[in-house]
Amino acid sequence: MTEKTVVHVMRHGEVHNPEKILYGRLPDYHLSDRGRAQAQAVADWLAERDITYVVASPLERAQETAGPIAAAHDLPIDTDGDLIESTNIFQGQRVSPGDGALRNPKNWWHLRNPRQPSWGEPYREIAERMTAALERARLEAGGHEAVCVSHQLPVETLRRAMTKRNLHHFPTRRLCNLASLTSFYFHDDALVGWGYAELAGQ
Repeated sequence: MTEKTVVHVMRHGEVHNPEKILYGRLPDYHLSDRGRAQAQAVADWLAERDITYVVASPLERAQETAGPIAAAHDLPIDTDGDLIESTNIFQGQRVSPGDGALRNPKNWWHLRNPRQPSWGEPYREIAERMTAALERARLEAGGHEAVCVSHQLPVETLRRAMTKRNLHHFPTRRLCNLASLTSFYFHDDALVGWGYAELAGQ
């Protein structure tokens, strides 16, 4: 008999970040009030689903996003370091267009190879660790559903890897808004489909 498993990979909710810096893996960045509402909205939607495993990146914003989902199913939150945000040379700096670090010519060298990318963790390495985390979650929830809470670039890279697309991409074209779910459907260990949903609004 075919074992059917679903793994929902979620991006965390909105973060309180009045300085508008690229916080990356820095500690002590927590969900905003809106982010907490987004996490609860997704938890409410998933409340009737057959969730048996909840796992999150070790960063606070991911753990806080996973909280309402785990609570709704009376489950603990597991932690998987492979779900963490990608590294970025600009961590801790402002990088909005026309602002901050990207205006400094000394930093332009870091932008030399967007296909890798040269400013942070290589896409290939992100894909490998995220695929490994996805597989662990699939095994933990075999025959049921799992939720993995991660971050925008890792989730986008995972989706591209699983659907055999180029890993390099334009950041503005990511299909991974705040608190969104990218769901992968398996029959035994074979991927048979995927979906994307924004359940908390934007």
